Amino acid sequence: MSTESVSAMNNPINRILFEKPNIPELSQQYTVVDMHFHSAHSDGRNSIDEIAEHAEMMGIGVAITDHNEIQGAIEMAAHKKVLSIPGIEVTSREGAHILVYFNTIDNLSRFYHQDIAPHMGTDTMNSTSMDLETIIRCARHKHGITIFPHPFCGVYTGIANQHFEKERLASLLDQVDGVEVINSENLNKWNLKSALLGFNLNKAISGGSDGHSLYQLGKVVTYAACSDDRESFLSTLMRGHNRVMGKEIDILHKVQSNGIKLRSNLKNYPQLMEKNISYSRKVIHIKSKMLRDRVKTRLNDGIRKNASFWK
Repeated sequence: MSTESVSAMNNPINRILFEKPNIPELSQQYTVVDMHFHSAHSDGRNSIDEIAEHAEMMGIGVAITDHNEIQGAIEMAAHKKVLSIPGIEVTSREGAHILVYFNTIDNLSRFYHQDIAPHMGTDTMNSTSMDLETIIRCARHKHGITIFPHPFCGVYTGIANQHFEKERLASLLDQVDGVEVINSENLNKWNLKSALLGFNLNKAISGGSDGHSLYQLGKVVTYAACSDDRESFLSTLMRGHNRVMGKEIDILHKVQSNGIKLRSNLKNYPQLMEKNISYSRKVIHIKSKMLRDRVKTRLNDGIRKNASFWK
């Protein structure tokens, strides 16, 4: 790759591209990975063999990031023809999600068995009893890379939600290694805000389909001019020498994907409802306070203007 091409790759303005990836063209020049994909081991539709076969056919790598589960990542590592990034999507005590990636399956396994499994709920899709600060700290001790997925989204699973006060959110963003800037399951308006956050943080950025079926694989990819191995790819990502490209899936496929997730979440329905109700109350409280503050400000402005008029 020419010096001019590398310079363009490292230009922050060019690092987040909202366009459909031309996978055959990209894979000829770069190492290309879908950094966020779910298998049937959590709430995805497909087996690891099916995902690996499809990824190999496309010529891309994949990170199996099942919810609070690593069996899929372990199985994917056995498919040597596909670059796999060992990963997991952990559900924090607060309900917000965090992606954690590792150079080796051994490090992922140690993180899971020593830090995550002891704090698991009764089902894979339950929240853990760990707060985000603890998850980040434990991941760092195991040489993990932490990324906040879909930081802006319509529910409590994104870090930039109403659960977190500004001071704590700023602290968490300071602690984490980076953020996911494009997610194919997200709405465009939320992805745009996530991309702006990633640009302003000046940390690692990633993108992934957050796929739950083979149709979504490769809809959003992270790619870099580096060797086709885990260590080189993750090192390049941490140095900020990668790009993210992709677009959101259409509404029909969003509905289909949500149906897959809903079926997998039926056992966890009571906890999900509790979190949704709690989050909704929080949002209503904050919105009400903002409305009261605006009304109070306008009333005070009106009183000051009247007082000034009668002087």
